[in-house]
Amino acid sequence: MPFQAPPFDKITDADYQPAIDEGMKQHLAQVQNIANNPDAPTFANTIEAMERSGAMLTRVQRVFGALTQSNTNPTLQKIQSEEAPKLAAHRDAIYLDPKLFARVKTIYDQRSSLNLDPESKQLVERNYLEFVRSGALLSDADKTTLRALNKEASQLTTDYRKRVLAATNDAAIVLDTKEELNGLPDSDIAAAAEAAKSRGLTDKYVLTLQNTTQQPPQTYLKNRALRERLFNASVQRGNGGTNDTTKIASRLAQLRAQRAKLLGYPNFASFNLDDEMAKTPANAIKLMTDMVPAATGKARGEAARMQKLIDAQSSGFKLQPWDWQFYAEEVRKAEYNVDESQVRPYLEIDRVLRDGVFFAANKLYGLTFKERKDIPVYQPDVRVFDVIDSDSTALALFYLDPFARSNKSGGAWTGSFVGQSKLLGSKPVVYNVENFTKPAPGQPALLSFSDVTTMFHEFGHALHAMFSTIKYPSLGSTPRDFVEFPSQFNEHWALEPSVFANYAKHYKTGEPMPQSLVDKIKKSRTFNQGFATTEYLGAALLDMAWHTLPPDALLQDVNAFEPEALTRFQINMPEVPPRYHTTYFSHIWGSGYAAGYYAYLWSEVLDDDAYYWFREHGGMTRANGQRFREMILSRGRTEDPAVMFRAFRGRDPIVEPLLIERGLKPSQQ
Repeated sequence: MPFQAPPFDKITDADYQPAIDEGMKQHLAQVQNIANNPDAPTFANTIEAMERSGAMLTRVQRVFGALTQSNTNPTLQKIQSEEAPKLAAHRDAIYLDPKLFARVKTIYDQRSSLNLDPESKQLVERNYLEFVRSGALLSDADKTTLRALNKEASQLTTDYRKRVLAATNDAAIVLDTKEELNGLPDSDIAAAAEAAKSRGLTDKYVLTLQNTTQQPPQTYLKNRALRERLFNASVQRGNGGTNDTTKIASRLAQLRAQRAKLLGYPNFASFNLDDEMAKTPANAIKLMTDMVPAATGKARGEAARMQKLIDAQSSGFKLQPWDWQFYAEEVRKAEYNVDESQVRPYLEIDRVLRDGVFFAANKLYGLTFKERKDIPVYQPDVRVFDVIDSDSTALALFYLDPFARSNKSGGAWTGSFVGQSKLLGSKPVVYNVENFTKPAPGQPALLSFSDVTTMFHEFGHALHAMFSTIKYPSLGSTPRDFVEFPSQFNEHWALEPSVFANYAKHYKTGEPMPQSLVDKIKKSRTFNQGFATTEYLGAALLDMAWHTLPPDALLQDVNAFEPEALTRFQINMPEVPPRYHTTYFSHIWGSGYAAGYYAYLWSEVLDDDAYYWFREHGGMTRANGQRFREMILSRGRTEDPAVMFRAFRGRDPIVEPLLIERGLKPSQQ
């Protein structure tokens, strides 16, 4: 297979478990050889040898991890449950090995005299820090305690993910008549009929849920009772019943706090942020709480406009959260004259991909793309592309998995089947996963502009992985509050005039979107930003509330803890619930964003400021793209990200561009 791409036509579900077990066995043997090497520790025989170790396990885990998120089934879920505690123990066996740590520490202590190049020196420092943060300095008794905490946490994390997926599927709304879907676009009605068929339901319609609190159909459904039913189905996920997640979340918060205490920190957020750009919970919380008054103030103004419209229609009710999306769209039509149903016919997915996302990457970085039909995929909707660099060399393979399905986790994400490394001679094999509504057979896949933004966002992550030029695999991942910088930065090109004009064409006629409609989209870009910012801040501050709990805190009652935390941060606005409630907040309980959901905002400060640099220096040029590629996208964590950004921007980031872009502060121009 090219680029060591996974041979999905040969892999069966039964292959994963023995491969993971064998991978752990090989990895442990390799690491023990390093630890027991009778020769004095050197960079080559210890640090670099560790970078080469575990290749089989890494390869299997990358593929298995991708499929358990995007194409799972009961067999894979069973393997995941069984292997999670074993993998946690395996990691502990390496990072809590005193002999191995002694060798690492020797090199770390000698690093200034070893004449290492900057990347190798950074690797030594990161390696030592990873051991310390994993408990290498603990007593034997504390190491035993840590192992038990890690094992339980890994089991609970797996269980949480499994329950959220099941709860989301179970919460889908089944409807008997098309009339109940009045207002929903025809393409979405056809998709609801198709979703019912896939569940074996004839002459029915199914509204499936995405992982966020608010649901897209609420924008269109005229049936207020159905909007309320859909909203309640969303917010009640995981709160009781067979797929309850409340106790899991509460216990995970407790376990994380106890683990942080063992490692010398007052709470989990302090432990986590110590290795991020923010450095402390106080810094992250201040960035967010400083924005709360402007965000909630703008949201209240938005709510007042909607209430005025409701009253003018003599509807006789007070705006509720399940009304927000519907009346926001009504206000947008009235004030900006933008109707989402008018926009979508100009945003067909393949055209957005080829003439938008890929076109922008060509303009900025000189990349070209060629679809491959000969490379096996894990699901028929998945597409594969060769990524060819500006010098005509093969740069990467890119997989796109665009449509929602019942065995796929909600949201959108990016990962790599194979990571780039000069040491290992590997090139990137990268995938984007999204959850767009799959059209009925023969129908076009039409996107909202929000969906288009998601495509640009995820491809920004893909570019970050594709452009990597690092030597050592361990330096491939950046801090959580930097990793969203390239993705959010890439969103800006979705509305760049030359890019937008290239992809926004009617799926039937090929006619460009009328300029009047383009202008309306641009004018309405900051519309509803009070809501968007408030719901995001609600979730991010809720994350911080959970992860600043002290280690001696009792298990929390989720339904009491949430409103108290939101009230404490002055963001408990009933009409604007958090983007995620605790019971389906997979970012923080089932993924890597614990005490890290603030990272999107932190990264947005960087991305908007970097975008303003482009605006100040001629905009979307190849020269500017090349500079961004070389100074940011190719570097991984070979240098402190704050230093990298400062070198690119010429100063530390400032928050004003973000406030202007979100419409929370007027532009000075």
